Amino acid sequence: MSAATDPSTPPGIDPAPVSHWLEANVVGAHGPFRFDLIAGGRSNLTYKVTGADRKVFVLRRPPLGHVLATAHDMGREHKIIAAVGHTEVPVAPALGYCAGLEVNGAPFYVMGYVDGLVLDSPEAGQRLTEAQRATASRSLIEVLAKLHAVDPAAIGLGDLGKREGYIERQLRRWSTQWANSKTRELASIDRCHELLEANRPEQIHTGIVHGDYRLGNCMVATSTCEIVAVLDWELCTLGDLLADVGYLLVYWNEVGSVPTNNDPSGVAGFPSRQQLLTHYTELTGRDLSGISYYEAFSCWRLACISEGVLARYKAGVMGDDSAFDLANSLIRTAGLADRALGLLEVL
Repeated sequence: MSAATDPSTPPGIDPAPVSHWLEANVVGAHGPFRFDLIAGGRSNLTYKVTGADRKVFVLRRPPLGHVLATAHDMGREHKIIAAVGHTEVPVAPALGYCAGLEVNGAPFYVMGYVDGLVLDSPEAGQRLTEAQRATASRSLIEVLAKLHAVDPAAIGLGDLGKREGYIERQLRRWSTQWANSKTRELASIDRCHELLEANRPEQIHTGIVHGDYRLGNCMVATSTCEIVAVLDWELCTLGDLLADVGYLLVYWNEVGSVPTNNDPSGVAGFPSRQQLLTHYTELTGRDLSGISYYEAFSCWRLACISEGVLARYKAGVMGDDSAFDLANSLIRTAGLADRALGLLEVL
């Protein structure tokens, strides 16, 4: 059965015109194609595209339905991975970008498929040995240090965003996101915003900020457990590099703590939070004594993002939302805001 008539084609893909575009614009793409929505994405939709010769590609497009005007810019994301692909930071190769709406109703881009493991759950971490967990963690910090050493202008990303005032801009952006997408009132969100504004640190280290850097957004090689691709660049911009470090702490669990459902850390082999920070400082020389502010900021920002996801779920524009847990999503947003507030109140 061809992709054009396959009833299993997931929402967000118009198979006939997309197939024609792939064959015309992506080297080595030969149809008919099978399109499979890759589970786990709650923002941009990601599809595994398998050709007639079993060659595999990855296609990314915006979520279905209404989104913020400044979000989900496929051309921008494609530009980033194409540029970063010329550095020591591992990314999937950028293969093509479709800017027009006539092919699939929204812009999309195509990248190469990277084989490996995504450590996005406690179960994924349990499948590794202790030595492999240590290797993946070390590689995670080393790749982040490499990204933070890149000169944006040298790879054509000097115009990716304003360099200064990152936290100020982010506070403005995500408070607007909260106002536009909130499904209920949360006093902790507003109080966090006040404290984040009042305690904004001076921006010292400026460069490329990934914006969503964690093990769950990296691919590790099955053989070595070294990171072979950093994924999900949609929040990437220029700004304060310490924001990435603070964000990483949001997801990192100490050994023996209650695990979170989207991170593997917290079992033997994964280093402590302090060991992560020490390794980053050893590689970069940066002072992380004020990192609690950035962790709090990241918790608050993630709470605002989570509320946006919840709003899209309630609007029915999430694509395949069968695995979405409404109750946990409500708890998660409030829990992140409370965690941020706890960090900020002791600054």
